This record gives sequence, C-alpha cells and structure tokens, in this order.
Amino acid sequence: MQSFATPEDGYRSYREMWLRVALTISQSGRPVALFGSGEPDQWERCTGRAYFTQIHYLALVCDDATLVERLRRRPAWRRAGTPEFIAEMLKYNRALKENAHRTTPPMTLLDTTSISVAASVQHVATWIRERLP
Repeated sequence: MQSFATPEDGYRSYREMWLRVALTISQSGRPVALFGSGEPDQWERCTGRAYFTQIHYLALVCDDATLVERLRRRPAWRRAGTPEFIAEMLKYNRALKENAHRTTPPMTLLDTTSISVAASVQHVATWIRERLP
C-alpha cells in the first residue's frame, strides 16, 4: 500500500491521486471542487495539474481566538486541542492571511470569524459558482 504521509514533498502522491480523481470526474463534463488543506504550489507542481486550464484556491480563515475555540471543541480523538497542534494551526492560519495574495495563483480568503457554518457554506457555494465556465 502506498503511503501518503510525505510532508517532505508536500504530500505529492496524495495530491496526484486527487488530481486523477478530479480529471476522471471532469471528463464527464462536470466541474470539480476539492476540499482539503494545502497551498497552491503543492498542487501547481503536480504532473496532473497539466490537465486543468485553471485551478482556483479558497482559504477559510478566522481570527486567532475563534480558531483556538474551534480547535478545542473538536473531539478528543482528533488531538486538535493540544498546545502544539494549536500553535501550528495558528501559525498556518496567520501565514494564509499574510501570504494568500502572494501565491501563484493567488488564494481568495474567506474570513469565517463572525459567520455561521451555514453562511460559510453559502459563501463557498457562491464563490464556486462564480468561477464556473
């Protein structure tokens, strides 16, 4: 079995697999939206990237206090409430906010601090529809 736990290469084989899935779906004429974490350069350097004319990136962010609260509310088995994990997520959240406009292509940010899950879903759905051909 292939291991996808390869942070040293930006989880390349994992991303290539998802691009193959997206390619297969898109060949039926349907648009594809992938949800997960990652940065544009991790996807843009994949071999499978060549099969798509455009990939758009949306990052959901929030303020630090809200992120800490949300992480601590996750189930204990996820270990998202540990000080180490929280520190890493705060660092990543800040990096997204500071660098989204510098990535190639740039990421769009959606600040979810003060909006409900339902409103976040609506914003994401609208963002996707606006980018459909």
